[in-house]
Amino acid sequence: MAYKSKFRSPETDTFFEAVLSLQNAEECYRFFEDVSTVNELRALSQRFFIAKLLSEGKTYQEIERLTKASTATISRINKCYRYGAEGYVTAIKHLSDRLLTPGKE
Repeated sequence: MAYKSKFRSPETDTFFEAVLSLQNAEECYRFFEDVSTVNELRALSQRFFIAKLLSEGKTYQEIERLTKASTATISRINKCYRYGAEGYVTAIKHLSDRLLTPGKE
């Protein structure tokens, strides 16, 4: 069965297609600097980093020390990581696979 997002809309589809069209980190930086505020990008980056640390088995205290995020934020991300739409899990797996495959850009 296909995943049905509660956020799906033509505008979101177009936005995601634009993100998927970006070909490297520089293009991502340029795009996200235009489309988001510095604080929004930092918050998204921090959330993903927290999910990655959770996937590595880090404790809340370790994550709090490394990221300066509150335990409430860590708990929210943990809930999404464990019981959400599997977006964090999928992205972390893809990132791990990419890092384990030499020569991939």
